[in-house]
This record gives sequence, C-alpha cells and structure tokens, in this order.
Amino acid sequence: MSENQFTATATAVIPEFEEALKKIDVEIDTNQDPEKQEKERKAIYDAIRDVEKTDIKETADVFAFGSEIQGDLSHFSDTALAKVKAKDLGEVGDMISNLVVQLKGFTVDEKQKKGFFSWFKKKVNRIELLKTRYDAAATNVDEIVKALNSHKVTLLNDVVLLDELYDENLKYFKTLTVYIGMGKQKLEEFRKTEVAEAVALAQRTNLPEDAQAAKDLNDKADRFEKKLYDLELTRNISIQMAPQIRLLQSSDTVMVEKIQSTIVNTIPVWKSQMVMALGIEHSQQAMEAQQAVTNLTNELLKKNAESLHMATVETAKAAERGIIDIETLTYTNQKLIDTMDEVLRIQNEGREKRREAEQTLRNIEQELKAKLLEFKG
Repeated sequence: MSENQFTATATAVIPEFEEALKKIDVEIDTNQDPEKQEKERKAIYDAIRDVEKTDIKETADVFAFGSEIQGDLSHFSDTALAKVKAKDLGEVGDMISNLVVQLKGFTVDEKQKKGFFSWFKKKVNRIELLKTRYDAAATNVDEIVKALNSHKVTLLNDVVLLDELYDENLKYFKTLTVYIGMGKQKLEEFRKTEVAEAVALAQRTNLPEDAQAAKDLNDKADRFEKKLYDLELTRNISIQMAPQIRLLQSSDTVMVEKIQSTIVNTIPVWKSQMVMALGIEHSQQAMEAQQAVTNLTNELLKKNAESLHMATVETAKAAERGIIDIETLTYTNQKLIDTMDEVLRIQNEGREKRREAEQTLRNIEQELKAKLLEFKG
C-alpha cells in the first residue's frame, strides 16, 4: 500500500468498523489533533482487520494474535521505566543544601572591640568581610540559577514527553480492547458454529475420527481463549500505566513550579536584601563614626571646663545617635532559608515518588513475565 493510500485508509471512517467498535465500547477521540486521530484510527482499524482475518483453527494465527501490540507495549514500558530511572535532581538538592548552610552562616552582626582608634580599622574590616561574604554567596546563587534553569527546561520537556507517552498508552489500551472484545465475539461464534457442529457430528456418527476432530476444535478454542486472557493481562499493565504516568508528570510539574518560584521570587529578593544590607552597613558606619567623634570631643571638653562639657553633653543629647535595627534583615534571611529548605523537601519527595514508580514498574514487569512463563509451561 502506498503512502497516499495509507493516509486515505487511515483517515476515512469505515461505518462497519465504527459499528463494531460500539459493541465493545471503544471510541476514537475526535477532539484530538488530526495527526493523533489518524494514528489512533489506523491502529484500531488495523486491529479490527487483524481480528477479522484471524483463523482460530490456525495455530500460527492464534500465536500471532495481538503479539505486535504486546511488543509495542513492552517497548513503551521500557521507555517509561528509563524515564523514571533517569530522573535524578540530587545535584540541585545538594547545591540548595550548600546554599542554605551559607545563608545560615551569613551575618552582619559582628562584635566590636572597644577603643576609639581600633574602631576605624574594625569598621573597614567589617564592611569588607560583609562584601566578601556577599560575593561568595552571590556566586553560588548564580550557579544554582543556571542549574535550576537547566533542570526546569529538562522537566518541561519531560512533561511534554509524558503527555505523548500517555497518548501512546491510551492508544495501546484501545487497540488491546479491540483485540479482546472482538476476539471474544469471534471465539463465541466459533464455538457456536464450528465446534458445536463438530460435536453434533461426532455424537451422530459415533466415529472416533469425528470425536477427535471435535476435540481438536475445542482445544483450539481453549487455546484462543488463553490468548485472550494473556492480552487482558497486557491491557491491565496499560491501565496501571496511565495513573503512574500522570503521577510522574504531576511531580515534574510541581518541581517546575517550585524552581520557577525560586528563580523569579526567592533569589531576586535575597539578592536585593543583601544589597540593602551593604547600604545599611555603610549608613551605620557613617553614623557610628560620627558618634565616636562626638564621644571623643566630649572627653576632651571635660578636661578644659565643666561648663563647656555640659554644653557639649546637651548638644550630644539633641543629636540623633540611634543604631539601625537589623532584626528585619535577620527575619528576612531566615525566611529565605525556610524557602530553600522547603524546595529541598519537595525535591526529595519527588525523588522518592520516582523511585516508588520505578519499583512499581519493575514489579509489574516481573509479575507479567512470571505469568507469561506460567502459561508457557
């Protein structure tokens, strides 16, 4: 069949096929885009044709019945399992943990040594220390932003891929339903006609060859029935796969939202707060320097005259000499730490869910293989 003929066949609606689908409660989704609808319709129509041409009396036909879709589903399961196994955001979690440690160690509240002349040197060291700590933390933050952006893109691509896997799984499910539903109809018709006629003939003639022929037909019907049961096991895997895909997709989506929130909210706020901390430190340095000069002036004035001393004291009382409160900065820093801890917790939960999904898929695969081996025995 040429490509054009294939497209026409896949797109065209075949009334008798659609009527057959209604009997087994299978419906082609006409709301999806034309390309997906065409693929789904072709897969289902091919399954119908395969069922129609299958001869239960032919061992090769029974052996091949639905085997192709089973192989496709097995490949699909391997692909989904590989996605689960490849999902590991531990690197981001480690980087966030390191950042949290640095944030907890970040402080602008350094104890000052007493003494007027030592104060100037200490203030220079203090502001330089603050700048050094900020530069180091900002570098790590920038590295984390790059890593988070990279993982966000990966997760968004995975969400799209999981949508495709979900669609493929749904197509497999519908195709298997066609094989099972129409296969049961075919089996029932076979038993009512050919098997029943052979049994009736054997009873009528009482010949051993007729009895053997009837038994052979009944055995073939039983073998086909086992094949249908095997397909039902495969369909059960497809049923279980759907919610597992959505769970994994939900976990990826939650992580993308958290990463996005960290990039556009948490990290910019943290950077702005650190810049404000530097500005506050500069202002505090100037104010405390002025206070130190004022205190020194007071000491000198005491040695000259009591009256000058009293005038200086009154002037000093009138001046604003308050120290800027850093409680707000401390509170904001703690909130940022809490946010990072929450991101880490969400990441760990997502990793655990993926591991559980991986184990579930492995168990399902082992159970299916065990069951298939049992029937082969």
